[in-house]
Amino acid sequence: MDKYTIINMKRNGVSSRSIARQTGMNRKTVDKYWNDYIENQRLLEQEDDPELIKKLQEEVSSEPKYDISNRVPRKYTDELDGFVDSVLDEEAEKNRLLGNHKQHLTCVQIHELAISAGYDIGRSTLSDYIRIKKNKRREAYIRQEYELGDRLEYDFGEVKLVIGGIAGTYHMAVLASPAANFRWAYLYTNQKKDVFLDSHVRYFEMIGGVYREVVYDNMKNVVTRFIGRNEKELNDDLIKLSLYYGFEINVTNCFSGNEKGYVESSVKKLRNAIFSKKYKFDDLESAQAYMLDRLQEINKAESCIEDEKKCLLPYKPPYELGKLTKQKVSKYSLIQVEDNFYSVPDHLVDEWVKVKTYQSEIMVYSKSRMVARHKKIDGSQQMQIDIYHYLDTLKKKPGALKNSKALKSRAELKTIYDTYFT
Repeated sequence: MDKYTIINMKRNGVSSRSIARQTGMNRKTVDKYWNDYIENQRLLEQEDDPELIKKLQEEVSSEPKYDISNRVPRKYTDELDGFVDSVLDEEAEKNRLLGNHKQHLTCVQIHELAISAGYDIGRSTLSDYIRIKKNKRREAYIRQEYELGDRLEYDFGEVKLVIGGIAGTYHMAVLASPAANFRWAYLYTNQKKDVFLDSHVRYFEMIGGVYREVVYDNMKNVVTRFIGRNEKELNDDLIKLSLYYGFEINVTNCFSGNEKGYVESSVKKLRNAIFSKKYKFDDLESAQAYMLDRLQEINKAESCIEDEKKCLLPYKPPYELGKLTKQKVSKYSLIQVEDNFYSVPDHLVDEWVKVKTYQSEIMVYSKSRMVARHKKIDGSQQMQIDIYHYLDTLKKKPGALKNSKALKSRAELKTIYDTYFT
């Protein structure tokens, strides 16, 4: 609202209080506009000096000027400043205890706390000081440089894909070497522990050696629980993996993505470079194969991984991740692994077999000989059947073939049966 409008409203008989209410200005400011205008008009009527008249005219037509050089905040006192510091300190402690959360105090809520504590200050004024304080608390970061073979950074990143016509969220396990400018990834359906461990083993096997240090954030696959302010209990399986391969585990501070900034940026880079143009695939295997091709193209142009391979710790055979269990074969020649069912040869009905469960497959052994191998089902209460496991039974009971689950599990055989035998 400019000076002209306020003067015009006063000329039309509008009170200063009403103008202040309509414009949002302080009533004293409105009065100052009007009083200065009246005084300058009076002086103009009395003045004869051209220079002084010109000066008065400028004052009448210009906005009033205020000397703010010596102003000090009258309501934002040292006591209130200490109160705000204590609130922000409590917020920092909350962040440490709760981890990633959405319960941050807003400036509005901090203002409510200040008013409740007896302070008299406007919300916008206090918000300005809060923002200044938060900016001062921001850290300065020191650029890091690493030697080849010293450091590998690890993180997960989500990617949206359409697999088999169904849109879903998938997970990239990203491993990145800042010294070699090398980025690699594996695509999974989840971020569970078996996926986490599998990605390490596959990477070390592919690269042909081991880094001296692997850096993680505070994901649950790394940190089992927090003890006190600074202590962290590491996951037992990760400890075993590090002891076998010989790398040191480095866990960043909470909310300090900059401490593994290379892999943080690598997640975004790979997600965009690989899946921005192509995101529809017939199956997960096709998506994984496509990602592998793109990774090779990206790293061929940008990395010096061949030089880094010479600096790695010695290669070790793949760490055994298979979970060994014993299962009894049901009368339908099925075993249960987790929440799903898999077929085994029908001569093993009612016998006990050993099962090794991996991240992506299961292997079944009887008397130290592998008798069945299945792709692991991603889901629950599902069944995977190999019709060849039922050949002996079908020879004895050929009538059971027509409506059998075994026949329906192989679409090509079902088609042949329907075409030539019905």
